[in-house]
Amino acid sequence: METIRKINAGEKFTHATVGDLSAFTGKQFVKDCIGTTGCEISFGTLNPGEAVPFFHSHKENEEVYIVLRGSGDFQVDNTAFPIAEGSIVRVATHCNRSLRCTSATSMLYLCIQVKEGSLEQCTMDDAEITEQATAWK
Repeated sequence: METIRKINAGEKFTHATVGDLSAFTGKQFVKDCIGTTGCEISFGTLNPGEAVPFFHSHKENEEVYIVLRGSGDFQVDNTAFPIAEGSIVRVATHCNRSLRCTSATSMLYLCIQVKEGSLEQCTMDDAEITEQATAWK
């Protein structure tokens, strides 16, 4: 199983890796390694025929699931639907959710968890174009 490991860090950044995504298995949370303060991110895998062994709900946090490899089914409360590589699913608070892998290969997905309704500025509203010389060669 690949584990998230810190590569380097500076005053204003942390750089980490999960390694080779094709070899990644299990579930790994990113927050503690890189020190996020506004979201939790996890990498997860499900083997063929495997499902998350429980349903769960969040009181304050919405989740966004991004399928990077494989396919399966996602269920929110009593609604189930197919998901596949490239699928993006947002799940609100106060509802049950789970997923399973139905593909012949394992499913790899990202889950991003953040407080529902907390995004006040985004993309161009929060960005400033700046002058900076490139440091790469």
